[in-house]
Amino acid sequence: MKKILYTILLTLGTLSFSSCTDYINVDKYFYDQVSLDSAFSKRVYVEGWLSSAYGVMDRIGEYREPFRWASDDLYHPDMQEYVEGNYSADHQISDDNRNESRLWKYYEGIRKASTFVENVDRCPELTMDEKTDMKGQARFLRAYCYWALMRVYGPVPLIPTEGLDVNLSYEDLSLPREHFDVLVDFVDKELSETARSLPTKRTVNNLGRPTRGAALGLRARVLLYAASPLYNGNTDLFNVKDCYGKQLVSQTYDEAKWAKAAAAAKDVIDLATASGLYELYVIPPRATVLPSQRPPHNDLYSDKNYPEGWANVDPLLSYKSIFDGTILGSKNPELIFTRTKEGTGHINDWAYQATPKTLKGNNRLAVTQKQVDAYAMNDGRSITEAQAAGDYQKEGFTTQAYATTNPFLPAKVSLMYNNREPRFYASIGYNGSLWEASSASEPEFRDFQVFYYRGLNDGKQGFKEDCPLTGVTLKKFYNQEDSRTEGGYLVAKTEMTIRYGEMLLIYAEALNELSDGQVYHLATYTGGDVAIQRNVDEMRYAIKRIRMRAGVPDYTDATYNNRNDFRVKLKRERQIELLGENSMRYFDLRRWKDAMIEENQLLQGCNINISDDEKRIADFYKPTIITSVHKVFEQRMYLWPFPTYELKRNVNLTQNPGW
Repeated sequence: MKKILYTILLTLGTLSFSSCTDYINVDKYFYDQVSLDSAFSKRVYVEGWLSSAYGVMDRIGEYREPFRWASDDLYHPDMQEYVEGNYSADHQISDDNRNESRLWKYYEGIRKASTFVENVDRCPELTMDEKTDMKGQARFLRAYCYWALMRVYGPVPLIPTEGLDVNLSYEDLSLPREHFDVLVDFVDKELSETARSLPTKRTVNNLGRPTRGAALGLRARVLLYAASPLYNGNTDLFNVKDCYGKQLVSQTYDEAKWAKAAAAAKDVIDLATASGLYELYVIPPRATVLPSQRPPHNDLYSDKNYPEGWANVDPLLSYKSIFDGTILGSKNPELIFTRTKEGTGHINDWAYQATPKTLKGNNRLAVTQKQVDAYAMNDGRSITEAQAAGDYQKEGFTTQAYATTNPFLPAKVSLMYNNREPRFYASIGYNGSLWEASSASEPEFRDFQVFYYRGLNDGKQGFKEDCPLTGVTLKKFYNQEDSRTEGGYLVAKTEMTIRYGEMLLIYAEALNELSDGQVYHLATYTGGDVAIQRNVDEMRYAIKRIRMRAGVPDYTDATYNNRNDFRVKLKRERQIELLGENSMRYFDLRRWKDAMIEENQLLQGCNINISDDEKRIADFYKPTIITSVHKVFEQRMYLWPFPTYELKRNVNLTQNPGW
């Protein structure tokens, strides 16, 4: 026993855990139980256990999940099987190793967190404040694990918080799936209570640990998902049942769920207002900025400071700086939660996947034509509205770099990319965009203009498609100093796992879905009372901040007063503002039940089969169907299938319909 105990404590001290073969493993639980008195006897062991529980955040990160490049905004060949629907209970790309599967990892995280919460009070070397904080961290991790499971599989088993009785047989430990609303209520309560115990701010060295704002932010995200059409009275999911035949998704629409989501987002906004911790990040225009580089004059906004206008805002740099490493996470008022070390690595991988081959990148991450067309003109009009007025050009090219008529474009670039809103230039790597790579030691790699014409180094060569299949890539996470060539370096980025901009969008969306005149009195996370109703002023408070930072006009009164019109514009706003973040688009289309339409549209982009022959280059920009990718979405794909081997492990686990 002493030898076993020594091994356990040594393992804890080195922050590593041996893996087990079942996500609810009886032997593993017994192994933990006999060691608990010692494992929680010293600070170093307690900190080791908690650090081990944090390990699940690497797996849980939306920036590394396969969903990130498998929707209608971004595409990567590595995700082709997901896009084409080539997955099943027996074949899931990321779950080849059952001990590393998504389901196993998340339940392992839940188990570790629950054991920690139960036993941390045993440690005599910790103060009460330290124990309270650590419990809050573990409960946050547990809630995040459940959220990660729920958004993929829907209803999942709910593990008792007090741990499992090691005397039970494996069959007794095999728990059935729980009703989705019960899971939501559990996570809601966990995060509300956790928020009260967590500090409002962390030191720089503890930036990756959750705060009060992180708990409230995750809570708002979960409640928004629960209020959305996928789980709010969705009769299409009538056959999602447990092993006893009980329905697990409510078949009755409940508007109050939207009110709860709005109240949760308001908790974050009120915390931001009271503490001064959170706000959208804005940078004032530099003295060298030319008038042509400012948003077109608008009588309502050009001469007013943020948040009433954009007079003191550089929209392009304000948006891009929070993603490309220009501002440290510890200095960014918009950051609510980040995964720090793992997040930095995954963000730089995104940049690598998009970086051109010439600059030693993977060169295969593509932005779809649908996403490109979603961006408005610099005056806020859609490209369709601008084209009807003769203000959107599809033909012709720039002849001079960064001229007054094309202030954000180099020479030889299609005019279809001219005069777009600032978030376009912060995010999109169009054909002919400039990659500064200022840290490169070789001059030929600095200020490199990248073209994806066929036959060029960064374009399609022969039948080899080592290039963005749409002829457009993502630059949102690229810093102008980044260079992968010899002598260069990469600027460290902070992953925006939860940010304030998302909270504003949640608040506006949830309020919009409430019936006019209906008032809901709900409890805040502190137990106070808050009245929630569809209030145009409150919706404008949230959306206007997003729009002013972006340098585009706010919505009209007519839009705010029209629920359907506002919903359409809100969906577009999320598509643009949250591009490439946390697999948002993938799960937005599913929670809105829009995936059957949006995900079945053909993948389109530029024609990468066109060379740089001057007589033909205009054909490169004609919207072209990517015939090598066959997008498929079926009704059953709203919920993922449980892997077959998990169904064998847990005899009470039922498969999602259609799989």
